[in-house]
Amino acid sequence: MEFFKSLKKQVIAFIAAIAVFLIAGFCGVGQQSVSASSSLPTTTDSSLSLDVKAAIAVDANTGQILYAKNAEQTLPVASMSKLLTAYMVLKAVKSGKLKWNQKITPSSAAQKVSQDTSLSNVPLKEGTSYTVRSLYQATLIYSANGAAMALADAVGGSQKNFVDMARKELKKMGITDAEFYTANGLSNGEVGDGKYPGASDDAENKFSAKDMAILSQKLIQDYPEVLKTTKITRLEFDNGTDKTQMENWNWMLPGLAKAYTELPVDGLKTGTSDSAGACFAATVNKDGHRLITIVLGAKHESQEDVSRFEETQKLMSYCYNNYTYTTLAKGTTFKNTNALRVHNGKDYTVSVSLAKKTNVWLKNGVSKSQLTAKAVGNKKLYKKAGLEAPLKKGQTVGTLQISTSAQKLYYLNGDTYLKADAQTTKAVEKANIFVIGWRTLTSLF
Repeated sequence: MEFFKSLKKQVIAFIAAIAVFLIAGFCGVGQQSVSASSSLPTTTDSSLSLDVKAAIAVDANTGQILYAKNAEQTLPVASMSKLLTAYMVLKAVKSGKLKWNQKITPSSAAQKVSQDTSLSNVPLKEGTSYTVRSLYQATLIYSANGAAMALADAVGGSQKNFVDMARKELKKMGITDAEFYTANGLSNGEVGDGKYPGASDDAENKFSAKDMAILSQKLIQDYPEVLKTTKITRLEFDNGTDKTQMENWNWMLPGLAKAYTELPVDGLKTGTSDSAGACFAATVNKDGHRLITIVLGAKHESQEDVSRFEETQKLMSYCYNNYTYTTLAKGTTFKNTNALRVHNGKDYTVSVSLAKKTNVWLKNGVSKSQLTAKAVGNKKLYKKAGLEAPLKKGQTVGTLQISTSAQKLYYLNGDTYLKADAQTTKAVEKANIFVIGWRTLTSLF
């Protein structure tokens, strides 16, 4: 009797060990992810020489990085900070907190800064009210510093509250290494009574080129209407008894000094200071393929210096001349893609394909036939060792991690592959109870 009890315990232990091994092995199929790079190289292509401290070029839709130079180095960005202020204003308008025709009276701090003729400004009159729209336009087109502060007060109730709200928004975007103290990009001491408490007077806003690309992408994706304003070349600011003629500081816009005739630039924002040099967040849309470029720390030897625009043009030309915008159609399959395990299905596995159209920029000489993909199943659809049957044809069941050995891929979110939804290429019916029972029995021995 004791012999059979002992034998029974050994059999149970053996079966349990085999079961654990099988489940661990099966669950691992399709569940491993490609490791993402935690940082970008100092430069992704040494053949492009840009006379700037840092730069990046990304696809506005997917976040694919086409070029990077010192892209993760945090640097002063001056008035490019106003892109975050614009984002906060657009968010407040969308939520109903602000209305475009709503009139606000600038605080004394905002009004005082607006009177500083050494800064970019539209002069705001004491005790006079202005519409949110007019201040927003002045902020983006003419980089009006006092107007940006007035908007910050309207959004946050005070400069400090606005900065705190903006910092939280940056974290939501995944930006954790930026420094943000003022709504307009001036140093903390330059905004007078609007300065952020506890910070030194020389504290200033700092972002990396990558951070600024993330912010620009979010701005365009969440509020594409921003481009209707950033592409305006000239506009008049009505101050009641007098008017200010505003010309966009983005001289790459059509009709302005450094217009890029080959590509339709329609945004976004410049930034200039002694510490930041000349900076520029630009965007261009060619044949429906929008790019975002950032240059930080270009030369700024005079008010007429056009270095940042020339370096931006080099960067844009590099992207369009060295990459091919490649569309991957829905249903595309890739070589060497692993099938996903199916639990209790008539078939043990199911192959997958691209669930919807996407795109990737491939370097000249690299074709989409060279792309490979790793399938990763959706854990929510997993039961024990695989996707739970039945499965429909065309059902989204996970993701594809698409890459190629012929070209390194980089993305703003840190991925080193193009991530896209994966769908089943066929239907998989659930196996009947007898088949399931037989598989269970045979798997144990």
